[in-house]
Amino acid sequence: MARAYNVIDSDGHILEPLNLWIDYMDPAYRDRAPRLQRDNNGLERLVIGDKMLGSERGMAALGAVGMRDGTVVVDNASEYTDGRKGGFNPHDRIPDMDLDGIDAAYLYPSIGLFAGSVEDPKLSAAICRAYNRWLADYCKPYPDRLFGIAMIPLQHVDMAIEEMRFARNQLGMPGLFLRPNPYNDKMVHDPMYDRFWSAVEDLDMAVGFHEGGSSGMPQVGLDRFSTRGARHIVTHTMEMMMACLSMIWCGVCDKHPKLRVAFMESGGGWIVPWLERMDRHFVDQGFNDSGLSMKPSEIFQRNCWISFEPVEGSLKVLADYIGPHKILWATDYPHPDGFFPGAPDMVRKNMQGLSPETQYQVMAGGAKAFYKLN
Repeated sequence: MARAYNVIDSDGHILEPLNLWIDYMDPAYRDRAPRLQRDNNGLERLVIGDKMLGSERGMAALGAVGMRDGTVVVDNASEYTDGRKGGFNPHDRIPDMDLDGIDAAYLYPSIGLFAGSVEDPKLSAAICRAYNRWLADYCKPYPDRLFGIAMIPLQHVDMAIEEMRFARNQLGMPGLFLRPNPYNDKMVHDPMYDRFWSAVEDLDMAVGFHEGGSSGMPQVGLDRFSTRGARHIVTHTMEMMMACLSMIWCGVCDKHPKLRVAFMESGGGWIVPWLERMDRHFVDQGFNDSGLSMKPSEIFQRNCWISFEPVEGSLKVLADYIGPHKILWATDYPHPDGFFPGAPDMVRKNMQGLSPETQYQVMAGGAKAFYKLN
């Protein structure tokens, strides 16, 4: 009997065991693989090449779900490997999903969110290939519940297309993730990426834009704010807003009408005023230099989805405004600001009074359409 999908986590995370870049990586690149190293404060940080990345809380926090409400504390004695077991092991993850009644989870990286900062395209491609092979093995025991989202080396268009084809055709992955930040100082609407977007269409893969903190990639606001909270507020939302502008206003979705694009883990409340501002500039001939064939809000309806966090109070209103079938939600499990346990109930609480069909579309229908889950 086919599984029923009524509750779908559109953006969960795994925790990469560091030996994956030993066991799965091309031997020629293993000595340059990502590794953990303690900084001068005794905290674990990620080292890729000559870069030391990660926040002032260290890499141990990546798997420390519960820090959001203060139930979990990470200190200098904490290690990355102390993270939630379900992040590392699928057999431990399924009971956690069952606890929340989650039927399926789409899985994004943790350490891999830093891969866009790797400047050497060949090293980046090797890191992506190893990760994707490992993630496919992670999902293999539960093929109807765990779905891996591929890591792509957008630093080099040809290598990105090659890895995307491998992930789709050899590993069966339904989608890929990209950072909203510039790769090699270029936004995703740069003409050099036209071949890439055509390949995404041909392979029929979903594209999830996903930001990451302290990653070594260019991030808006870092020059203006110094505290972790302020930077997290700015970078996650505003980088995503610019990626949305790049994909819609700058013509990527208009030129590639079969694309399916989602904006993840940046809040969802900003999408309505952002689309309205684009529409206003579209109808004002003094500003409309876009060359678009239709209004930005119409392009969003055809091509795009957006993920709301379980605690967002605007969900109930905006589900009606943009349509519940264009909304996703996510646990962010097992990250420190994730919502576990209880995320589905948080979403349902914010939809009280809405019709059963609207609630179904938010809880599962939007994700099924975005990822093409039958």
